Amino acid sequence: MHQDTVALDPETEELVILDQTRLPGQTVFLRLSTAEAIYQAIYTLQVRGAPAIGVAAAIGIYAVCRRMPDTDYETFAAEFERIRAYLVSARPTAVNLAWALEQMAQVVREHTGCPVPAIKDRLRERALELRDQDIQVCRAIGEYGLTLIQNGDGILTHCNAGQLATVRYGTALAPIHVGREQGMQFRVFTDETRPLLQGARLSAYELFADGVDTTLICDNMASSVMRRGWVQAVFVGCDRVAANGDTANKIGTSGVAILAKHYGIPFYVCAPMSTIDLSCPDGTAIRIEERPGAEVTDMWYKEPMAPEGVKVYNPAFDVTDADLITAFVTERGIIRPPFAPALKRLFARTED
Repeated sequence: MHQDTVALDPETEELVILDQTRLPGQTVFLRLSTAEAIYQAIYTLQVRGAPAIGVAAAIGIYAVCRRMPDTDYETFAAEFERIRAYLVSARPTAVNLAWALEQMAQVVREHTGCPVPAIKDRLRERALELRDQDIQVCRAIGEYGLTLIQNGDGILTHCNAGQLATVRYGTALAPIHVGREQGMQFRVFTDETRPLLQGARLSAYELFADGVDTTLICDNMASSVMRRGWVQAVFVGCDRVAANGDTANKIGTSGVAILAKHYGIPFYVCAPMSTIDLSCPDGTAIRIEERPGAEVTDMWYKEPMAPEGVKVYNPAFDVTDADLITAFVTERGIIRPPFAPALKRLFARTED
């Protein structure tokens, strides 16, 4: 956990990612430099978590472009756009993917007619800027989030929005990691997060490695631990925040929010500004990715655990209504209801 989840190898100019499909049993770093390999890494969740996907895509498209011939600008720009559109299609719900690739596309557009080698150099600079920005954003989210909890608190989290979902620190787990740096102790309950078990395989892995008091629970046990008074706050990440505050996150998040509301537990969404999409009016406009049914019936079993041919509904995300969210924790501060005007002010303040 002392090595960044996503990086650029400065010698080989390859994208380097920690293969999260191998965790917790194996720690394997992959080196990628083709559009096809990067697409597969994003689609198959070898790299996952909205911020990590964005940074991986930015570094990845640079790695691909570095290996392209130094042709004329028009040929290079057309091929860049083809690759960008291809990579965006790998995970349509996570706004960071499209956002980061758009940042890279702006570099190409801003250098119309320039020599291709110079554009490649600028793409490299921009990709590393996005990487460094992600680290700074996550650190800031951790510091703001830490003001919402106290030493010894019980915290519940769903899926993995920790270091493994970013370059460093994470979003939802950043307050815990930053608190740990300051000598604070927390009791963390991690939902296993069916069907891909990001909580069991990833959150529990990184928290346990960091020496955090960690208890793994099945998703349907959250109500039980809340009822016992063991949870003082819920922290989750997000893949897209609509203009009204509706939030898409890993499937099961909305159920946790409903339980937290019932038990009077604050429910915090840690949201980098890159995940806030003011062009999306509300949660009904968020496209929800559906994944293969085998992830539910076969993936973790020696033999299939459902009747052959049974229908499976396997959405990767759900939408948590804004009225279930206590506050958003961003790199610019804590945002409280009413969210629609607060989110607008947040972006207006940033532009100033």
